[in-house]
Amino acid sequence: MSGVNQSPAFPAESAESKQLQHEKLSLSGMRCAACMQLIEFRVRQLPGVTAFKINAASHRAELAWQVDKNNLKNIINSIVQLGYGALPVSYDTDEAEKKENKLAIWRLFVAGFAMMQIMMYAFPAYLVPVPQVDGDLTPDLDKLLKIASMLIAVPVIGFSSMPFFKSAWRDLRNRHIGMDVPVSLGILLTFFASVWATFEGGAVYYDSAIMFVFLLLGARLIESLVQKKTTAALRVLTQLTEVAAQRMTNYPHSRQTQTVNASDLQVGDYLLVAPGEQIPADGVVLEGRSECDEALMTGESHPVVKAVGDQLIAGAINLTGTLTMQASKVGSDTQLSTLISLMENAATEKPPIVLLADKHASRFLTIILIIAAFTAIGWFYIDSSRALWIAVSVIVVTCPCALSLATPGVMSAAIGLLAKNGVLIRNGKAIQAMAEATHFVFDKTGTLTVGKLRVSDTMVLREYVQAEAIAFAMASGSTHPAAKAIADSLAAQHAQSSAMNSAMLQEIAGGGVEAEIGGRLYRLGNADFVSEITHTDFVAPAACVNKTLSMLADKDGVILLFAMADVLRDDAVEAIQKLKTAGKKIVLLSGDRDDVVMAVAQQCGITEAHAGLSPRDKFNVVQKLQADGARVVMVGDGMNDGPVLAIADVAVAMGQGAPISQTRSDLLLMSNRLNDLTFGFVVANKAFRLIRENLAWAVLYNLIAIPAAIIGWLEPWHAALGMSLSSLLVVLNALRLYLLPQPEFVMTETLN
Repeated sequence: MSGVNQSPAFPAESAESKQLQHEKLSLSGMRCAACMQLIEFRVRQLPGVTAFKINAASHRAELAWQVDKNNLKNIINSIVQLGYGALPVSYDTDEAEKKENKLAIWRLFVAGFAMMQIMMYAFPAYLVPVPQVDGDLTPDLDKLLKIASMLIAVPVIGFSSMPFFKSAWRDLRNRHIGMDVPVSLGILLTFFASVWATFEGGAVYYDSAIMFVFLLLGARLIESLVQKKTTAALRVLTQLTEVAAQRMTNYPHSRQTQTVNASDLQVGDYLLVAPGEQIPADGVVLEGRSECDEALMTGESHPVVKAVGDQLIAGAINLTGTLTMQASKVGSDTQLSTLISLMENAATEKPPIVLLADKHASRFLTIILIIAAFTAIGWFYIDSSRALWIAVSVIVVTCPCALSLATPGVMSAAIGLLAKNGVLIRNGKAIQAMAEATHFVFDKTGTLTVGKLRVSDTMVLREYVQAEAIAFAMASGSTHPAAKAIADSLAAQHAQSSAMNSAMLQEIAGGGVEAEIGGRLYRLGNADFVSEITHTDFVAPAACVNKTLSMLADKDGVILLFAMADVLRDDAVEAIQKLKTAGKKIVLLSGDRDDVVMAVAQQCGITEAHAGLSPRDKFNVVQKLQADGARVVMVGDGMNDGPVLAIADVAVAMGQGAPISQTRSDLLLMSNRLNDLTFGFVVANKAFRLIRENLAWAVLYNLIAIPAAIIGWLEPWHAALGMSLSSLLVVLNALRLYLLPQPEFVMTETLN
């Protein structure tokens, strides 16, 4: 199974998709997976809707529709008609959220106050079950206490329980059984059966009904607070997107600024960023020098120095000096917006182990109602006075909400925790694949090494006019670290050469760059790539041992030879050792020469290393590992890593890497620190273990509680307590992720 070529949340850009409208919605009223399934099913059936996906953790939805077939108002109305709330996230929902929270607290207070009061009236009945026999509680006084209990229960049923009844009526109206259907049924049966017993004689359970409502309201309030905790990273990032920008309308002739919203900026705008302000768009520094806090985007805990020519990231905080910048990416195209979108999409993806539980959530509720009905019939013949209460206990004790809550809290906590440490999860299914990984496969250049190659020696093997200018022009058109090193070394002398006339400039993955300049074909790259046009084997000089080589050649032979050196990342050896200690197999794959690759492997303690590999060779190696049963995590950063990243179970791309490697990745290592990758492995293991614990607990609880309720061992209030605590335990368990020790910061070379 590929961990990277998953179906995207939205259709790929095409001529038809240009007519699509995209919107993010904030949903309310959802309580379980069944609610989410109902909304998604209904919206996806609407004409023109091409994509709709709900994030169970943040209660937000990604929507795309064709503007000529539908509109946002109709789509929102369809959700409201189901009984749920929906608003565009651009609307200020803080007031509505505060109002809802205040109402929830009042409902809880009424239920709690009533619970304390009703115990005074219920207590005598428990002490003297049969007042007619040797008891002080006379029948008249017993009836009076029952009526008083009934009156105290009315506000709880009519006010505190109203959210359950509304949700249940909504579900039944839509021919759907959600979690609140059995909850409401249990409350109403308990109350009205107690009303009957109040006037006709028999035991009453007003106290059980009120306690059930109080416990469930309390559990849901705590769940809401925990949910905010686990989605804190998403909330903080979302708040960063709405910032003001100081746009210079007549730069460089004037420094006069105009305050505009960041969403109104255009590519090419000139912006002034004062100390303490957020960077409003991705761009480049034109004037000034400062330090920026990029911790939320890259996990970099230390401020990063920014000077003329350096790249700026939207959402970062300018700390010290004033910067003049030019916007290169704005709005939804910025790195921050992409990060938010990817995190939200990742939170909607569930590990395969969880999909089965969610799929059968609604069926589970139906089965429970059937079991309760047969239980009532069976007990009617055994002890008719207990039949109703045992059926109510069966309904109340079940815990489908624990099953539906098992994943969202853990996934949101894991994604937020990793983002804080510079690891961006693009595919939520990677959590399980990462936890089950057996092999970690690394590329060399830019992954285990810093990737900042430097030309240590330039050798002229054949006199050729403008040879260095040609090499500079070709190297400038590549994103490969070796090409960047060559371009940097020649930039001072040949800064204008990149503009020279060239045709068919093409980068060949795993080889180098090919271009036609002045009617002549040139190649700049490794020995195998160059030998295809020189038709001769190149023998490296002895002085170039353990160095990366790149050469410029035409059909007549090699013209220039560039010898480059790279250095290991400061945390490479430590990260590899941690993975080996965890029992993982480490493999090094590289297109570089054998002596260079083996030197790196020896430094890192890697026993299995392969050199001189083409992209196809890397693909075949990983494919063979998978055929032998391995679960492979592939870590790479170059264009030549694209094919192998596409088949890996988990694809990890470096934040500094080529765009193609990032688009095919499940995890994006924004911090470029390998220790953060090992921390990601630890978090994935812990998260997957917590998900399994939650699911196991939910299943075990129901396997024990349901039979216990059927045979009459549980009173309704026992069932209410068990259901509430079961749901609460699952939610609180997700917070254990935050107890993991954070990785120590290791200073590595800054790559600009």
